[in-house]
Amino acid sequence: MDSGTASASRRVTSEAVGTSLPRVDGIAKVTGRARYLDDLDAVGAWHGVTVRSTIPHGILDGLDRDPAFDWTDIVVVTAADIPGQNVITLIELDQPALVPVGGTIRHVDEAIALVAAPTRARAFAAARAITARVTPLVPVLSIEDALTGPIQLHGADNVFKRFAIRKGHATDGEIEAALAASAHVIDSVYRTSPQEQMYIEPQAMMAEWREGACHVTGSMQCPYYVHKAMKPLLDLHAEDVIISQTVTGGGFGGKEEYPSMIAAHAALLAKVAQRPVKIVYDRDEDIAATTKRHPALIRHRLGLDALGNPTVIDVDVVMDGGAYATLSAVVLSRGVLHAAGPYKCPVVRIVGRVVATNHPPHGAFRGFGAPQTTFAYERQIEKAARLMGADPLAYRRRHALRAGDTTATSQVLGYSVATDEVLDAIEQCAGTPPVRDGVNASGAPVKRGRGVCFYFHGAGFTGSGEQRLAGRATVALAAGGRFEVRASSTDIGQGAITIFTQLAADGLGVDASRIDVIDPNTARVPDSGPTVASRTCMVVGGLVEAGAKLIAARIRAWAESVGRAGSIEDLADDAFGALGPIAETTQYTPPPGIAWDDATYTGAAYPVFGWAACLVDVAVDLDTYEVAIERCVQAVDVGKAINPAIVKGQIEGGTLQALGWAVLENVVYKNGKVANATMTNCIVPTFADAPELETIIVEVPYPFGPHGAKGVGEIPMDGPAAAVANAVALALGVEFDELPISPEVVAQRLGGQS
Repeated sequence: MDSGTASASRRVTSEAVGTSLPRVDGIAKVTGRARYLDDLDAVGAWHGVTVRSTIPHGILDGLDRDPAFDWTDIVVVTAADIPGQNVITLIELDQPALVPVGGTIRHVDEAIALVAAPTRARAFAAARAITARVTPLVPVLSIEDALTGPIQLHGADNVFKRFAIRKGHATDGEIEAALAASAHVIDSVYRTSPQEQMYIEPQAMMAEWREGACHVTGSMQCPYYVHKAMKPLLDLHAEDVIISQTVTGGGFGGKEEYPSMIAAHAALLAKVAQRPVKIVYDRDEDIAATTKRHPALIRHRLGLDALGNPTVIDVDVVMDGGAYATLSAVVLSRGVLHAAGPYKCPVVRIVGRVVATNHPPHGAFRGFGAPQTTFAYERQIEKAARLMGADPLAYRRRHALRAGDTTATSQVLGYSVATDEVLDAIEQCAGTPPVRDGVNASGAPVKRGRGVCFYFHGAGFTGSGEQRLAGRATVALAAGGRFEVRASSTDIGQGAITIFTQLAADGLGVDASRIDVIDPNTARVPDSGPTVASRTCMVVGGLVEAGAKLIAARIRAWAESVGRAGSIEDLADDAFGALGPIAETTQYTPPPGIAWDDATYTGAAYPVFGWAACLVDVAVDLDTYEVAIERCVQAVDVGKAINPAIVKGQIEGGTLQALGWAVLENVVYKNGKVANATMTNCIVPTFADAPELETIIVEVPYPFGPHGAKGVGEIPMDGPAAAVANAVALALGVEFDELPISPEVVAQRLGGQS
């Protein structure tokens, strides 16, 4: 089951950090030689299909097989066939791999049985021949019903997780008093929509049992998440579960936790069938059943003094977690930690809750929580600037955090605060704002407007998360004068293989063509932590660089001991002959001065933040009410661009996803079911929808990142939607506090009049 991942950089010759080394895996992907899971076969492999619920809430009374169907070559698996614990291990142990008979169905399209057959057609036919007997229960299908309704899905209050942040020793009474004493209070409610990741390659996994061990390979972000989930489910020891990543066609968070579910299903079918089983979702199944961005309801109150200075920020964040907890606690955490924004304010209260509903579970999506709260605070700051008659960019500059200031968690900002650099970059390229009244290319009347936003994003895991993870990476000397990088951090299209190649080559002082980045496989690579949270380059890349330097030092020490001289490249092959396959494994240690209190949610939430500013020009068609984005400029501080072309691609990809979320994208639920589960009606931007994206890479180095690098993957998603809403509000003279800003929403806000 060789995936064909490009694990070596034999075709490239440049090694310098800071240059746009051609992507190591690029040729294989553009020529079609890269093999994704659906391209792979194993001898005698069968195809698996999931039987799913059709109601959002109910009791599974039984499963009936159609007696007229030919079951001779069909394997059927139910919860009764699970050898270990019927649970998908994650933060909470609340989600079953399969709903058991007598158990509770908690969302539409929940897995209730599995089938496998020699062909996909037979497997789908068998799935249709299984009927569930269900006693319906009343569902909870909104945040409001979860908070105030009588139905309890989780505990006494339907709350999966809650967080509270206080700055300025603010009691509830003091918060209300501060608001009452403010010269102005901007009190607004914001809603953000669910969003589908729409990765190019659907969810896909294959499992095979050999000599009592379960081998799972597939499309995923986090092999060790899957490894952790499979052990209790299959009742196996760690060494009997081997998880390997295949070439993965995108993830954006959607392949963080969900692959554990599909891996569980493939493994259970393979065990009963006694042969390899492959499960590849069709697009409609993928959209309907897998996790999405959390919808959010946010009330934000911003108090100002007579001069327009923020005096108090009070934010109440509620997210819809769906039927199971999945990663909701992590998403909510990041949302509340960013909810006050990168602005100075002496008194802050932020309360966050994520509630249980009977929607399919929501989970990780690029930015995970921060885009929702960034939308709210940047709309608030925009309203404050207009209230005070101030230029929006100048108002942000006046109140922005800088080095020495404190965040909502009372973290004192020290390293790599790029406020002025990103704001300067936007200001210098802004040019003249568009004239408000005009026509578009079709001659239709339009209103134009310009919006800006300023925002930040914490790099790496929250608080003490990185220290608890204690991620590791290995660099090894191999035969033939080559070197291996071994890490569980996956390349899901973001360029991790190439970045690791460059950092290892630089640390060793060798050409990049000498580096092989090993395909992530839990039997071959250490646990580097998950490929999430803008940590791959900053954290794991730093470990790779450190390991490379240690290997280089060992080679030089050997050379000195035998009286040899020369470069590492010249010495490597002979050093291998003398020393063997030496390896250095490095483990994460936090930078000095990082202190975080999980109990009070105070202190250094992140070792460093990325900073960004965005400018958007829009034109609103007064005939069709469509919002056209005519220009988008993003200035993003990344510390150091290890590979500028890859960094630029990351920023532009995240920016386009954010613009799509602003005006096009939405997942529509009807009675708990995704009503638009196809690519024809679950719309994402295409090239035709994309404006010319102007990307400005800002480099304010972080001293504890490799060459000064910090995160880039999450941050471009966070701000542009707010900039679009600010621009549309300016163009039309009415507020837009919900996403997406669709033609229907524009028409409604304008009362059907232009």
